[in-house]
Amino acid sequence: CSSLAIGTTTGYRLFSLSSVEQLDQVHESNEIPDVYIVERLFSSSLVVVVSHAKPQQMNVYHFKKGTEICNYNYSSKILSIRLNRQRLVVCLEESIYIHNIKDMKLLKTILDTPPNTTGLCALSINHANSYLAYPGSVTSGEIVLYDGNTLKTACTIPAHDGPLAALTFNSTGSKLASASEKGTVIRVFSIPGGQKLYEFRRGMKRYVNISSLVFSMDSQFLCASSNTETVHIFKLEHLTDSRPEEPPTWSGYMGKMFQAATNYLPAQVSGMMSQDRAFATVRLNISGQRNICALSTIQKLPRLLVTTSDGHLYIYNLDPQDGGECVLIKNHSLLGSGKMEENKENDLQPPVPQSYAATVARQSTVPSTSTMPGYSEDGGALRGEVIPEHEFATGPVCLDDENEFPPVSI
Repeated sequence: CSSLAIGTTTGYRLFSLSSVEQLDQVHESNEIPDVYIVERLFSSSLVVVVSHAKPQQMNVYHFKKGTEICNYNYSSKILSIRLNRQRLVVCLEESIYIHNIKDMKLLKTILDTPPNTTGLCALSINHANSYLAYPGSVTSGEIVLYDGNTLKTACTIPAHDGPLAALTFNSTGSKLASASEKGTVIRVFSIPGGQKLYEFRRGMKRYVNISSLVFSMDSQFLCASSNTETVHIFKLEHLTDSRPEEPPTWSGYMGKMFQAATNYLPAQVSGMMSQDRAFATVRLNISGQRNICALSTIQKLPRLLVTTSDGHLYIYNLDPQDGGECVLIKNHSLLGSGKMEENKENDLQPPVPQSYAATVARQSTVPSTSTMPGYSEDGGALRGEVIPEHEFATGPVCLDDENEFPPVSI
């Protein structure tokens, strides 16, 4: 979550998210119009672009040099692309292609997948655990877990009764979160075993379309946004049965009583007891728009980022101790020209509540993104040139070296 990529009718833009107050544009390209997929490999110069003009063609660029590394054509429209330091995954409606990102060689084609009209799939950003998840059915919420390193199916997870709507891995690839088309329940599973770890209830009043599901880098929080105005953030507390034996307390005694009671209740009722309310929430001033959320650490504090399809980036403060309503601190417009100017008219800065002041005082407990696995430690979000050696499975890759990504002839 150190950069933001947006596709527009005129091309695509890349931004650095190193500051709350200022949004730095790293790169802008108008060579290809109507870009609907743009994926950047972390803070490197590698960017993958797909345009409505040629929806079956994937273009891979070195944006720093303005050169095309290669392009691939597929049998039908490209619906989504996922990449990490080891693999590049292209998802079509009824097939998935897995490439080796070092030389763009096609390693595996998964054919005859169940019709996946939205291109729903997730790839672990941790190359050591290059797990891929995609729907295994159009009628139920079955998840296929595929090992992108060994190129074999790891397991299938019966996650939901209804069809899947959202999938996401945590930063280490050890957890997978999912939501169905109903959008009322979000579940978290262990990877690669597929055991259910957590179950969160987003709401019971109405069905919603979950548009974004994302973990924080430290896997302590899980954020879900939808076509409604509310964004929910859940806290992944430690499971009771994984804790060491606690000294007897009244609350501990009551907890054991409830746990025992669930053995005698119908499954539907006992399941409700294990579900938690949202730890923190945000009420957006828009509804019905597609949006993408991220939980990031910017200037050493936890932030919730919400990007909406009308071209705005909203930055909120998140209180990691007390939760509650998140505070909007900045609103950036992404569709200006040249260096981005903040949208002053809608720039809301309400007074910061006391509880958050206490959070700022405790900021030393907030993990820094530089220590998180799978992310660049060179601070090169703006430079976008070198990927540190430890982030690759084998050897360093310098994207300023044209020999690293030779042109691929198709």
